[in-house]
Amino acid sequence: MIIATSLIQELLEGQPQLRPQMYFKSSLTALSRAMEDQVLAGTDQPLVIISCQREKRYRKALHRYARLAERSPQIYILAAPEQDFQDASDPYETIAFDPEDGLTQEWHVIVIGQQYAACLACREHPQPAVVSLQTSHMDQARRYEGIWTFDRRVSCHAAYLFLQRICQYRPQLTDKVTRALARIVPYVGSAVRQADPGPFTARLVTYLQASQYRQQKAYRQIATQARKERLANSITATIRQSLDPQHVLGVAVQELGQALNTDRCLIYRCQAQDKMAQLQYEFVQPDQLSLQEQSWPLRQNPWFQDVIETQQWVLIADAKADLRLPQYPILQGWVQTAQIAAVLLVPMWYQGRLLGIVELHHCLAQEPVPWKEAEISLVDAISTQIGIALIQAQSFADLGLVNQQLANLEQARSNLIAITGHELRTPLSTIQICLESLTSEPDMPSEMRHIMLSTALADAERMRKLIQDFLTLSRLESGRVEWNSEPLALRECVDLALSNIKAQHLTQALPTIEVLIPDDLPLAQVDGEWLVEVLAKLLDNACKFTDTDGDIYIGAKALRKNMLEVTVRDTGRGIEPESLEDIFERFYQEEGALRRTTGGTGLGLAICRQIVQNFGGDIWAESKGKDQGASLHFTLRSIAAPQQLPASSAQLTPIQNRLAADSSCS
Repeated sequence: MIIATSLIQELLEGQPQLRPQMYFKSSLTALSRAMEDQVLAGTDQPLVIISCQREKRYRKALHRYARLAERSPQIYILAAPEQDFQDASDPYETIAFDPEDGLTQEWHVIVIGQQYAACLACREHPQPAVVSLQTSHMDQARRYEGIWTFDRRVSCHAAYLFLQRICQYRPQLTDKVTRALARIVPYVGSAVRQADPGPFTARLVTYLQASQYRQQKAYRQIATQARKERLANSITATIRQSLDPQHVLGVAVQELGQALNTDRCLIYRCQAQDKMAQLQYEFVQPDQLSLQEQSWPLRQNPWFQDVIETQQWVLIADAKADLRLPQYPILQGWVQTAQIAAVLLVPMWYQGRLLGIVELHHCLAQEPVPWKEAEISLVDAISTQIGIALIQAQSFADLGLVNQQLANLEQARSNLIAITGHELRTPLSTIQICLESLTSEPDMPSEMRHIMLSTALADAERMRKLIQDFLTLSRLESGRVEWNSEPLALRECVDLALSNIKAQHLTQALPTIEVLIPDDLPLAQVDGEWLVEVLAKLLDNACKFTDTDGDIYIGAKALRKNMLEVTVRDTGRGIEPESLEDIFERFYQEEGALRRTTGGTGLGLAICRQIVQNFGGDIWAESKGKDQGASLHFTLRSIAAPQQLPASSAQLTPIQNRLAADSSCS
């Protein structure tokens, strides 16, 4: 049997003066327990009617219902069955109603005694379909609307309606219900009212309601804390899963912006001395202007400077009212364009070094909601995590670089062993054979003796150059070179380098070498001896890889900002494009250490790079590929146009003296 009508509705229609109130479940529980305790503390045998909605709530108070049955025979408990709840009469009356009945949504406790009467009748509000993070999922958050009163007339009216319904559920209880009705019928419809039960009732309700609101506030705080923990865990998980700073910052800016419901969230990397920052990572609400890929002022930003000075987060509650803005027109323009109303800047520090900024904006499109201390603490904690992620990513990148350097060192060691073994063993073997021949055959013809001695001397010179290159590179890399910089004419250094090359190849034919240096070229500010070393090695390298019928050009030109560019171009073997950077590495051999058709240690270009970099210049190579020739370029600092060379040797510079001495010898 289904009774669809609401008992509360019937009661309110019969008692129009009643005004329903809102109750939370915990409040109703406290009131129900108070009414039951009043029965247990009394000596009379009151009528007690309790409707529990469903069986699961009935089972929670079985022991209390048993104690109530010891006080009175008129105890009626109603519930919708779920497992084993059914009609019964021991030790109290239980009435099972259909789960589709309206009583499944109502909570009733009615007590009618000789000295007092009380009625609690409420109907449950339906739960919302979607529960937000700020609404608790717990059972205590359920809300009811109804009445709670000590008015005997209202309580008897409610009991009268309930007893009639009990007879419909269980007709066999008609005689027992009739005896109960006899006690309450005189009060039903009567205009007589009991006096107000006193201030205690109001205080109890107020206390219970205030407690419930405090409980709800605690639930919201717990939900907020849970949200923060989920956010922190999400970003931490991203950090653990990825060492890519771009991915980490992209996830962090979206998570923070959504969690704090801010108009705009920016994360940008910067250092304390930077003038501008590029805004690469942004969360922005659909109705707000995006600042992504814009240049954000730092030097002309008083808020950023406050962060640097205090090394803590900075909150600007009213950005447009900041009196410092007129002094910084760039920032003021952005504040107006982006409608920034409030700003929160949280720095990312690591060991006293600024890594970046997390910046949040409230805009004028809606009323700014101030950031709470807990939210600022959350952003501060997340910024720390982001800073750790950036350091981890940088450490990982540095580790990769170190591994690459170790691999290069290992390769250099292998090349050193191979080249040294080859370059030293070969001339030593030749020298040993020549000396043994001269010793074992005293009657050797003079011409043969001359050949043996010349061969031994040539290989000894080859060994000397090898050892000299090792020592030179070691001095350059260790910084044990004293540089004597002076203004020099580049043509003089080129002539001296050419003299050295010709002296080294007296018995060999050389390619045609053409010098194309303008007469009005500015003076170079260099150490002359080391510049000659660079030119000589570049020319020697060009001669080595160019056939005798080829051509070599030496040119120079002036650049802007007081710089010169020198070029040594040949028509020789050429360089593969993928090797243009490698040729300046130590011990680099294009053909391999032991399969070379030309001699050398592979240190010449590495020495040139060290010297040019110490001059404050750059060196690089260009080539279209194999058999297409190659051009090697390097830059030098210049000072002014060349002056007239001194007439007397007493006034010559050291490099000019070397050039003059070489010319006289030739």
